[in-house]
Amino acid sequence: MSLWYEMTLPIDSRDVDGKGVCKASALLGHLQEAATQAAEHGGFSRDVITREHGAFWMLTRVWYRLERPLRWEEELTIRTWHRGGRAATLYRDYDLYVGREPVGECVSAWVLARQSDRQLLRLSDIRELDNTGGGERCKDRKLSKLRLPDDLREADRRRTRYSDTDINGHVNNTRYADFVCDALRLEGLPRSRFLSDLQIGYTAESRAGDVLTLEVGEQGGQHFVKGVDEAGKTHFEAAAKFGEEIH
Repeated sequence: MSLWYEMTLPIDSRDVDGKGVCKASALLGHLQEAATQAAEHGGFSRDVITREHGAFWMLTRVWYRLERPLRWEEELTIRTWHRGGRAATLYRDYDLYVGREPVGECVSAWVLARQSDRQLLRLSDIRELDNTGGGERCKDRKLSKLRLPDDLREADRRRTRYSDTDINGHVNNTRYADFVCDALRLEGLPRSRFLSDLQIGYTAESRAGDVLTLEVGEQGGQHFVKGVDEAGKTHFEAAAKFGEEIH
């Protein structure tokens, strides 16, 4: 048996930038909501995992690829499933559609952390995950740690604030996409270009009041961003690629 979950939603005015293109943070927010609803549907929601195991789901890495930009007032359909809970990392896959048109895909990697001490739990012990995977739909892509160039340079310094935080009390994972886009100065991107490929690795929690130095670099057609706190600890790493829209 394989299980998958599907949701359709409009790209609304809150999601888009000045060009009417869906921002990376908004897309990640929709993907996160799809994952939340899929977990509810599958019987291993936040409430269940907290109550039964004293743990919470933590996103460690996410990657998406778009064939073209997503635009204001388009109807986005997200279809998602996970690959099973045998190892320490639970992979969740997504296919993206506008109508019947395939427009992209995503892979995210999650772990279960114990609330008391942040220790990771073995997913094989979580019986709620049994027989809830996507079966033959599952993708092969794994999300490895990014290898950033050595010659990164400082692009910005950013103080995280209340408005960046979520229900867990730390900076929401979607906000890092905004940090990446700001550091790469996407406001200057030509209209024919779009952010087509993005991977973010979350390496440390950030809370309101933290100050992150955003370092950027480029290598092999990829653009890299790293967020480092005042003690020199890395909080996130990202790699982005830009595509050319063909009309």
